[in-house]
Amino acid sequence: MILHSLYELFTFKEWMIFTVALLFFIWIIGRKNSPNFPPGPLPLPLLGNVFTGGDYETMNKLAEQYGNIFSLRRGSTKIVYVSGYKMVKEALVSQGESFARFVSPLFDDIYKGRGLSFTNGYSWKKHQQFSVSYIKSFGESQETLHDKIQHECYFLCEAFKEEQGCPFDPLTKINNAVANVIGTLVYGHRYEYDDFQFQKLLRMSAESVHLTGSVWNELYDAFPSIMKILPGPHHTIIANYRRLAAFLGEKTEKHKQDWDPNEPRDYIHSYLTEIEKRSNDKEARFNTGNLEWCMVDLFEGGTETTTNTLRWALLYMINYPLIQEKVQEEIESVIGQTRFPTMADKASMPYTNAVLHEVQRKGDIVPLNMARVATKDTTLGGYLIQKGTIVIANLSSVLHDQTEWETPDTFNPEHFLDSEGHFRRRDAFIPFSTGKRMCPGEYLARVELFLLFTCLLQKFTFQPPPGEEPSLESQLGFTKVPMPYKLCASLR
Repeated sequence: MILHSLYELFTFKEWMIFTVALLFFIWIIGRKNSPNFPPGPLPLPLLGNVFTGGDYETMNKLAEQYGNIFSLRRGSTKIVYVSGYKMVKEALVSQGESFARFVSPLFDDIYKGRGLSFTNGYSWKKHQQFSVSYIKSFGESQETLHDKIQHECYFLCEAFKEEQGCPFDPLTKINNAVANVIGTLVYGHRYEYDDFQFQKLLRMSAESVHLTGSVWNELYDAFPSIMKILPGPHHTIIANYRRLAAFLGEKTEKHKQDWDPNEPRDYIHSYLTEIEKRSNDKEARFNTGNLEWCMVDLFEGGTETTTNTLRWALLYMINYPLIQEKVQEEIESVIGQTRFPTMADKASMPYTNAVLHEVQRKGDIVPLNMARVATKDTTLGGYLIQKGTIVIANLSSVLHDQTEWETPDTFNPEHFLDSEGHFRRRDAFIPFSTGKRMCPGEYLARVELFLLFTCLLQKFTFQPPPGEEPSLESQLGFTKVPMPYKLCASLR
């Protein structure tokens, strides 16, 4: 009765003005930062900075304006971006224990606390240790990891040879080869390059990674309850991940039929054995549901980034033929033409090693690191980062830091060579991130990149199609990938 009387005192228009004013007041109170919070552009009421691009180029421009640590809002969520080698090192290494992996609403709906990428705590630690140990020790009593990759090198070179020097897009062949390497480790076999269903799966996986870097992902994370009921590409991300998980789940069911705990042949068999070993360690959560999503992480993470690094590598070779020639001269000197490259050759090939490192630096595959969240109030760069604040490191800014690299905007292998031509490591080279949440597949990626790249340059000389000059521009998604291009592979 009282509420009804109050309602009659105002017109509908007056009630609307009052409601908007109340929401604005609530927003003003809610957006109030601590006195020493990183600066940033003014957010819109309720929406925050959702119309500010989320790509690394936008973050670089904002860093120039606000400094190497600044803040944005996605809806009501506070996000701090960290740029430059010194600041990123402070966040991921010096203060690394103050941050955990942030699980966004979208990936929480997809993974539901399973897998490697979107978990924290004891279970993540044990799964991380198991996965890294498996990759490094793979093949101690059977074919080694190097043997598997050399095997795939043969098929990739044969596929390139079939093009007979004519222009072709190398994406499909490289993607299949890289997926076969991780596939042999995870489920024990490879797929032919003309397998239609496998190619469809790889395209679907790449689509998911691309869309993850789109505004649809940002909108979902800012307004999950609304976006769940609205149509859009965010539903494609969810559906694609579930299809990939189902594909890998079928592999697990088949592996159970021939599983021998004493002779594990791949990651699935080894994980099934680990489930038995940890039957009393419930907190570690080794189970087939978790296995399925660990495989998603390994398969997708082990395919997308390495595929596109190799695509960048060949693109740089056709744009810098003198560098390609120097790599081939070193290959000829150390390996020759009669045998496949091995990892033992790497120490004697500083220039090739330097070129590959420069490809990763300039290619800049994952410009923005996966998000962390502050687990406690933390001081970062002199600013107070309150518990619950999301922190994202701009890895691209490190790989192009003008205080760390002599010619940061130029493709220059000399960045990784000393005055005597020996390979030199660089502290600011962190394409796999750094700290406790660095990429678990780094070891595999390094081996793959060296063997596949060296093998291709051993067998072929790469050139652009006649009259064409492929662009070095990139497509932006979660990963930074080359624009589609064609090349000619001439047998040496």
